[in-house]
Amino acid sequence: MHSQAANLDKITIPEAAIDAVVGYLVVFVGLFLLMAVIILMGNAMVSSRKAAKAAPAAVVSAPAAPAPESKPAPGSAGEVKLYDVPDREAAMIMAIVADRMGKPLNELRFKSIKEVK
Repeated sequence: MHSQAANLDKITIPEAAIDAVVGYLVVFVGLFLLMAVIILMGNAMVSSRKAAKAAPAAVVSAPAAPAPESKPAPGSAGEVKLYDVPDREAAMIMAIVADRMGKPLNELRFKSIKEVK
């Protein structure tokens, strides 16, 4: 009767090399398949996100009717006259003033904002 330990003593160098190469191939084929699955899933997610974003964009792209003039929303303080100040900068200035004063923005009234040169 031969034991397995006796069979391992008889393995030759070329057989060991073939076993090693087959083992490496199995590992790399498995890694390649895993990479392919991850790439396919990523592409599916990206295309589903693009489709989801494209649908609302089509609805928004329709020309909007001009809003009827009405009185300001509750809590707003009316219109602000801007002199040489872009809307974005005016909004930042109002937010900074409200923060420094410790009051909500809807409790403050800005009549005009003018850039000092």
